[in-house]
Amino acid sequence: MTLIDYDVIVIGGGHAGAEAAWSASSALGPDGRVALVTMSPDRMGAMSCNPAIGGLAKGQMVREIDALGGLMGRAIDATGIMFRMLNTSRGPAVRGPRAQADRYAYACEIQRLLATRRDSIHVIAATVDEFLLDGERIVGVTLPPGAGRVHPREDDGTGWHEHLPEPIWPAGPDPSERANDTTILHSKAVVLTTGTFMRGLMHTGRNQTPGGRFDEPAAGGMSRTLRTLGFELGRLKTGTPPRLRRGTIDWEGLPAQEADQSPVPFSDLPPSTLPSGAFPGLPQVSCRLTHTTAAMHELIRENLHLAPMYNGEISAEHGPRYCPSIEDKVVRFADRESHHVFLEPESLHTDEVYCNGISTSLPPDVQDALVRAMPGCEQAEIFRHGYAVEYDMVWPHQIDSTCMTKRVDGLFLAGQINGTSGYEEAAGQGLMAGLNAARLVQGRELVRLARDEAYIGVMMDDLVIKTPREPYRMFTSRAEHRLLLRSDNADSRLTPLGREWGVVGDLRWDGWCARQKAMMELEQLSRRTRLAGGRTVHDSMRRPEMTATEVMDHLSGEHDVALVDRVMIDARYEGYVQRQRAEISRRGDMDRRRIADPHAMAMTNGLRAEAAEAIMRFQPSTLGQAARLAGVTPADVTLLAVALHRSR
Repeated sequence: MTLIDYDVIVIGGGHAGAEAAWSASSALGPDGRVALVTMSPDRMGAMSCNPAIGGLAKGQMVREIDALGGLMGRAIDATGIMFRMLNTSRGPAVRGPRAQADRYAYACEIQRLLATRRDSIHVIAATVDEFLLDGERIVGVTLPPGAGRVHPREDDGTGWHEHLPEPIWPAGPDPSERANDTTILHSKAVVLTTGTFMRGLMHTGRNQTPGGRFDEPAAGGMSRTLRTLGFELGRLKTGTPPRLRRGTIDWEGLPAQEADQSPVPFSDLPPSTLPSGAFPGLPQVSCRLTHTTAAMHELIRENLHLAPMYNGEISAEHGPRYCPSIEDKVVRFADRESHHVFLEPESLHTDEVYCNGISTSLPPDVQDALVRAMPGCEQAEIFRHGYAVEYDMVWPHQIDSTCMTKRVDGLFLAGQINGTSGYEEAAGQGLMAGLNAARLVQGRELVRLARDEAYIGVMMDDLVIKTPREPYRMFTSRAEHRLLLRSDNADSRLTPLGREWGVVGDLRWDGWCARQKAMMELEQLSRRTRLAGGRTVHDSMRRPEMTATEVMDHLSGEHDVALVDRVMIDARYEGYVQRQRAEISRRGDMDRRRIADPHAMAMTNGLRAEAAEAIMRFQPSTLGQAARLAGVTPADVTLLAVALHRSR
């Protein structure tokens, strides 16, 4: 038996696991030791579904992850092949950056970045089915025989894009050398990020294959372990569309969707930090648009009995409402004769095209016919058929907004195990879980993000006070303070916090300080500079028709157009922001009032039974969270406030 001590153990190498390992390593410092345990080291950072990062609200989350020193923004800047800013016709609060990625290059870049910390992040090829506990506190995990650390290849200076056909991480030690050797990893903090792998089962028609995603096995034992510990599990489902061979599509005959001429990066780090030394890091491509047809819809209706989503073969009740299968679209929107389908290249190095908009679990022969019913795809060949996957998850009312479970101290959950969907949601949770896992072992207070500080804070608060009926996806409409949570100001909101928490390095911090100084000087200059008629530039830039270029024409000196744009946005929203901050200040007291013992609060005299039941189930950590629970009225909140005051 081999015994190894680590500060933090991360289980799973997806988007949540990668960010958790990175943020834990950042918070612990160069002497920290993080174990990243994953079944498939060469698939770390893999894009299981859509090869894209960002979008409405999701793009804001990626900017927040970057502002807190995370990986995702850096990786997509290096590997994006089509950058677009969405919702440009609307206000800055609801605009969202999005980028199509080279899916293979993206995973390689995540692995390359993790390899830069090979001394503090140890990647171990193994599964974990058993936790070690001391009472109600986790103290480690047991790895099966054959587990071994994976050593990344030394960087030869030519960059990952020269080695796309080869994995960045070579195979681990021969399992036969350790066939009878069980390994125990000791740690006071474990981050569990299982994705869709817990009892994952994939469906294509009547064919069922155990697994969390294509060509990867399921993790069977973890569900049993969690149930034994008393966790309440649920089962969700999601799906993927078929992938087509580009050479069989009438590519030039379809309308094109082009990349932005002046793309906006996700990361605040300078382009010199990218492998190519420039942004964008890869050549840009265009997508194509097609659509479903009435004949295609009729074919779907005729074969609904063969779709696991509808014929009862999938035991999970709930799928993603806002990313439905094409079968679901045809049934729910029966009056629609067509739906948009975006044909998105998956890589610069392969012929694969992702069919965004026709996620399906129908049999392969039906999928073949469906695809060829779309304009431009009459001769299309399917590279890989779509499939549905059902998987176990942990109902997230059993964690708090730090990602730590309420049942087991030191056990953190992040990603789809908490009922979310999407790479960005998973990465945001992973960052917070890894950061707090590190703080726990350091004996420091765990940290949270408030709803007015970040979309990540909105997501964490939603997860712990609501029971999701389908995989949780972030939208701008979920954020009541979205005017404050813009993609352009993520660094102003969060980088100082990240510096305080130890996850923001010197290069990022120096850049932030320089930007803040430049913006302050720009604002002061705009207030001093007057136009004809006596109005200042600052007053004039409040007009929506005035552009950043026009503002620069009136100001002396040379200025960064992106920073001028930010100063303009701040000026235009100044009055609204002041009102929102006043409202936040009025409500903020409730979110600062901690509930040490939710069970005792539920026993408050006069509290209605419905409110007491909600408090017992969700165990809110603050009075503000209790007030947002369904079933808790303002009168209940008053009683709870009095009880909290008396308990102090």
